[in-house]
Amino acid sequence: MDSRQRWVLVATVLASFVAFLDGSIINVALPAIVRELGGGVVTTQWVIDGYLLTLGSLILLAGSISDTFGRVRVLVAGLIGFGVASLACALAPTAEILIAARLVQGLTGALLVPSSLAILMGAFSGPAQSTAIGRWTAWTGTAFVAGPVLGGAIVDLIGWRWVFAINVLPIAATLIAARRLEDPRPPGDRPRLDAVGAVLGALGLAGPVFALIEQGRLGWSSPPSTCPSSSASSRSPPICSGSGVPLTRCCPSASSRSATSAGATSRPRSSMRRSRWGPSW
Repeated sequence: MDSRQRWVLVATVLASFVAFLDGSIINVALPAIVRELGGGVVTTQWVIDGYLLTLGSLILLAGSISDTFGRVRVLVAGLIGFGVASLACALAPTAEILIAARLVQGLTGALLVPSSLAILMGAFSGPAQSTAIGRWTAWTGTAFVAGPVLGGAIVDLIGWRWVFAINVLPIAATLIAARRLEDPRPPGDRPRLDAVGAVLGALGLAGPVFALIEQGRLGWSSPPSTCPSSSASSRSPPICSGSGVPLTRCCPSASSRSATSAGATSRPRSSMRRSRWGPSW
């Protein structure tokens, strides 16, 4: 491993480490956040799930973005955006601003993982590539383990806001290391960005998450809670998970059971006869 490859490994590990770390370091800071900003359980759910939601939504598209605009360029943009969003989280005066900053954190964090792994694979080849990917996986995987321990120490010694502000240090180190990275020119035939698919995927993830989090406040009967599932449940027949066809075609016995159940529930009350122990058919 030469010096250039060593800098590539350091920069890509640090970039991905920050993104993974923020998924676990926040957990131990939630009680302190709720005590200061309020909001209860709903705030804690959005602070955690908002980050993971936007991270998982854009990560499907981030690989194409890095191939189109340049891997190092996208990595640097993601690092700067993640740093700004982290400072916004640290300075958030209300729970709403904190949640909004966490959403931005997820969006920018999604740019870090695919671009860093693509840079790593482009810098190594052969057996060295497998070794480098193994080291990248090992170091980034420790973020989930180190997150709660580091977060607990920061909350007890300094305060919960420093859980976000401390991200500036590894981001600054990564930006310094990224100056040594070579960004290959994007190919002439750039891949088409499926923006529509990314938006639909984000909406498909956000709808059920919103309904599950907000149903305690809005109730299941409110339109914001029922809209994500009402169209599928009220207008479409039950679908067999194994074949993807309507359940009545996949399993005829289900249709007969449904008809029997419907007939039983629609039987007139006059057909009931009372006995000593209550009504019976």
